[in-house]
Amino acid sequence: MKYLVSTLALLVGIAAAVGFVTYRASGDQAVKAALSQRDAMEWLRADFQLTAAQFAAIKKLHDSYSLVCEDHCRDIQQAEQARAALKSQANADPASVAAADRRVEELRLVCESAIAAHVRQCASEMSPPAAQRYLALVLPKIKDFDHQAAPDVQLNHSH
Repeated sequence: MKYLVSTLALLVGIAAAVGFVTYRASGDQAVKAALSQRDAMEWLRADFQLTAAQFAAIKKLHDSYSLVCEDHCRDIQQAEQARAALKSQANADPASVAAADRRVEELRLVCESAIAAHVRQCASEMSPPAAQRYLALVLPKIKDFDHQAAPDVQLNHSH
C-alpha cells in the first residue's frame, strides 16, 4: 500500500510530462511562425499547404481585392460618421436618421457579400479539403468585422 501512492504519483507525473511535451511539439512550426509574425499570407500558405502556383494565384486575388476592401471600409466609415453627425443634432429628423441607418447597413452588406465572394474565390484555388476547411473557418467570421481595416491573420480580430 505504501508504494501504491508513490507509484500513482509517479505515473501521473510521467503522463503530465508526456502530455506537455506532445502538446508543445504538435502543430506546424511554419503556421506558428506566421501567426506570431501576423503574416496572413504566410499563414495561409503554411496552414492550408498551398503549392507555389496556388499561393501565387491567391496572392494575386488578395492584392487586387485589398483596394476594393479599403474602398468599402472607407465608405462605411464615412456613412457611420454622417449618421453620428445626424444623431448628434438636437432636432435630428427621424426619417434622415433612419435613412442614414439604412445606408450604413446597405454598405455593410455590400462589403460582407464582396468579402464572402473573395473568400470563395480564394478557396477555389485550394485543394478541396483545404478549401472546405478554409471556408468553414473564415466565412462565419465575416459578419463580425467592424469595417475599420482589412482582415488580418488574427481570426478573432475585427475587420
